[in-house]
Amino acid sequence: MKNGLRILVVDDEAVMREVLEMRLEQMGFEVYLAASGGEASEVTERAQPDLVISDVMMPDMDGIELLRILKAGDPDRPVVLITAHGTVDSAVEALKVGALDFLTKPLDYDKLEAVLENARTDLAQRRARTRLESTLDRGAGLGSLIGRSKPMRQVFKVIQMLGDSDASAIITGESGTGKELVAQTVHALSSRANRPFVAVNTAAIPETLTESELFGHDKGAFTGALRSRPGYFEQADTGTLFLDEISEMPIGVQAKLLRVLEDGKVRRIGSARDVVVDVRVLAATNRRPDEAVEMGKLREDVFYRLSVFNVELPPLRERIDDLPLLTQHFVRQFNAKHSAETEGISEDALASMSSYRWPGNVRELRNVIERAVIVARRGWIESVHLPPFIRERRDEAAGAVTLPAGTTVAEAEKRLILETLKQMDNNKSRAARALGIDVKTIRYKLRAYAGGG
Repeated sequence: MKNGLRILVVDDEAVMREVLEMRLEQMGFEVYLAASGGEASEVTERAQPDLVISDVMMPDMDGIELLRILKAGDPDRPVVLITAHGTVDSAVEALKVGALDFLTKPLDYDKLEAVLENARTDLAQRRARTRLESTLDRGAGLGSLIGRSKPMRQVFKVIQMLGDSDASAIITGESGTGKELVAQTVHALSSRANRPFVAVNTAAIPETLTESELFGHDKGAFTGALRSRPGYFEQADTGTLFLDEISEMPIGVQAKLLRVLEDGKVRRIGSARDVVVDVRVLAATNRRPDEAVEMGKLREDVFYRLSVFNVELPPLRERIDDLPLLTQHFVRQFNAKHSAETEGISEDALASMSSYRWPGNVRELRNVIERAVIVARRGWIESVHLPPFIRERRDEAAGAVTLPAGTTVAEAEKRLILETLKQMDNNKSRAARALGIDVKTIRYKLRAYAGGG
């Protein structure tokens, strides 16, 4: 069946059941029949239909009562009620109880098909959300890192090796990819997990204060040093120190950092005494470390001392398969934060997001979803709830295929499908969502193209 939906038709009139069965099968649905509310309950228990179409006026049990029973068994199962005696009051009651729609006889089959197509989309979204929620509940990554894509699985392997050792590491990746989360995860997996984790953004420290912040100072060491203060190394003793943007640290301070890395001793500014510290150092940079060395931003000896391991985080555009999982994770988070009731991301909105390049990576995605949850408040997050620059990017992508005059419809379709697949990194499911067609259609078309059709 092309639509993949099982529909139960409940009506005490045999002719109506047969007509609906014929019409629905022509639309591509799998159809089950019941002549009464009681029989409908039995068929529902046995066949588990995705959707129910029921008459309202039946002798043993009216459609409203059946609706209540069906909703008690599965609140998410859509129910469409039909009647030859429709009134505003009965329609309002049906919708209050939870009917998807209320249609009057004689049926407008075009409208019925539209209602069923919307139900199919909603069911597909709900099933996708259920799978994502189940994955998140079971554990969707490693520590605070979310991802199931191949690039992230490779990252997790390196992190687990790091967690089993006490080695230093440099974590690289574009801004917003989650470098501090990697450091936190390594710390949590290590034998130091119950000891301090101190994170320092070295780029945010004024150059004149960097040495004091890292290594500490004694009282009177300089103007304004009214009391002695331990630096970050002492604060992280027995634990982990994370130095973000290491290539922005002044070169002179990097020389002193190397000494601490080599002998584990810190000397505060203004002191003649060394303090022994036991600190694991993890560093990060959004530059390529070799380029930072060539540019004179990172000392070569510091680089080699830190890079026992190198964790390279992929940008979000290279792990776009993780987008649905990350999105649902953030939907959960921001529903709780803002007392919202959004269910998840719609197919259309996900297609828009999949077409976007995400220059700000996961941090940008997090902000976009927080905004969408606040705007939508409940129901599905649709494209209209996304920032305009994401919707516009999809429109640009959709309009990127230019065709010369005289191109046949078949050739235009072929070029559109192939170009969309290219933009979606050959992911057939994402391409199908972007084009608004079934993934089976894409597979069929590709087989036809391969055969010269």
